[in-house]
Amino acid sequence: MRASSRRFRGYTLVELLVVLAVMGLLAGLAMPLAEMTVQRERERELRRALWEIRDAIDGYRQACEQGVIVQARKGPPYPASLKELTEAHEDQRASHQGELRRFLRRVPRDPFAEPGLPAEQTWGLRSYASDADKPQAGNEVYDVYSRATGTGLNGIPLSQW
Repeated sequence: MRASSRRFRGYTLVELLVVLAVMGLLAGLAMPLAEMTVQRERERELRRALWEIRDAIDGYRQACEQGVIVQARKGPPYPASLKELTEAHEDQRASHQGELRRFLRRVPRDPFAEPGLPAEQTWGLRSYASDADKPQAGNEVYDVYSRATGTGLNGIPLSQW
């Protein structure tokens, strides 16, 4: 066989460079979309956690007002801490004597908080007496908010959710 009759098949250097350039362009376009997807998921987790904690706080308040549980201190019928929502409270109604009530299984963590912090410390706490625009901690937990400094995809600061 003659060497000249053999044809080598393959890609040229120019073809490989064009393919790599197209792949790089597509990857560059996909990165912002991937980052937005991650941000959207973290915001969804934040909304869910805020709803869960606020629902538990409202349940605690309602249970105190209806005499289902006894509040350990005087003042507004709100828990003294987020940890109190996970603790067992004895049901004071005669028909349910001895039953225990918990308002949260565990305190969810703020998905935007530093990973090393315990879940209870990832939230900003607002007392009943503090103003909504300037939340301050106090003797009870009336509301929670994210301590994150960023802004959500909807343009509202995460701390105002």
